[in-house]
Amino acid sequence: MQLSQDIKPISYLKAKTAEVINNVNENHKTIIITQNGEAKAVVQDIKTYENLQNSLNMLKLIVQSENDIENNNIISQDEMFNELEKKLFS
Repeated sequence: MQLSQDIKPISYLKAKTAEVINNVNENHKTIIITQNGEAKAVVQDIKTYENLQNSLNMLKLIVQSENDIENNNIISQDEMFNELEKKLFS
């Protein structure tokens, strides 16, 4: 990320909204929008946003799994598949 090119004031966004949207969709770059010199918002294409959300969800699952292992809240693979089969096919 080249922040010097990816940070724009809100006035730039107001004047060139369509250009900014086309740019983020073509280049998949996130644009940081500033107001009064402070970062206030980001503009990014939907695919990048979806990928970010999926990554965060995966990390949450990993943390949950690590907590379950630490708390010995685990079952064997065979037991898990048996329970799953009961739920799906009974």
